[in-house]
Amino acid sequence: MPPTLANGKVCYLEIPALDVERSAAFYTEIFGWQTRRRGDGQLAFDDTTGEVSGTWVTGRTASPEPGLLVYIMIDDAAAAVEAVTAHGGEIVQPIGADAPEITARFRDPGGNIIGLYQEPSD
Repeated sequence: MPPTLANGKVCYLEIPALDVERSAAFYTEIFGWQTRRRGDGQLAFDDTTGEVSGTWVTGRTASPEPGLLVYIMIDDAAAAVEAVTAHGGEIVQPIGADAPEITARFRDPGGNIIGLYQEPSD
């Protein structure tokens, strides 16, 4: 199914990376993102919904402090935190800091701070 095309939709991310292959492996292993080579040879990704795509870029400063903060939706926050640390990321805000929301924040291999968000169950 093709992605939704709508005015105002967030659709593309450029994620600073020190090592594109390492960052791609990190996001693929933890979140199941699919990678592909674009026509220009750059490594790109599509999220699990096929609604958001992007690429990793070198030569750009990472976002080591939360400013604009992107959250990735996950099924199980505790399992995601374990996976982040197992794959070389660092938890910088543990689960519970935004209670009652189920969130955490991590630093990826490129030094970026990214959020995790688990939808509360009924």
